[in-house]
Amino acid sequence: MTTLKKGDKAPNFSQKDQDGNIHSLTDYKGKKLVVFFYPKANTPGCTAEACDLRDNFERFNENNYALLGVSADHSKAQSNFKNKYDFPFPLLADEDKSVIEAFGVWGPKKFMGKEYDGIHRTTFIINEEGIIDEVIADVKTKAHAAQILN
Repeated sequence: MTTLKKGDKAPNFSQKDQDGNIHSLTDYKGKKLVVFFYPKANTPGCTAEACDLRDNFERFNENNYALLGVSADHSKAQSNFKNKYDFPFPLLADEDKSVIEAFGVWGPKKFMGKEYDGIHRTTFIINEEGIIDEVIADVKTKAHAAQILN
């Protein structure tokens, strides 16, 4: 779905998280940044993915990674999701889809025979200089940390 690939400069973004704090790409210079896009807070696949990342958060920290979750949910839904599962990373409430569209993860999807537009579950690993090191389109929700760290 996305046209971004390894070696591309990551799109600059600026968006509020679940608490209204603004996060921009430039805030993470000098760190590796994992930006994971998920369709909807509190759904089974998204919960499994985010909990796997949470359970491996120490390993991410040890390897100089920061994590940012992104969906089009409003800040209250993101806040509830973060608090319910005790996520140690921010969740961007990208209601205007500016970050989602900048990364090219919004588009037609099919579920149970129905077509609709939505977020394609995709993860971007961005290096310390703001360059995309990897794009993971085939996200394994229950083992996503291993896909990133291995």
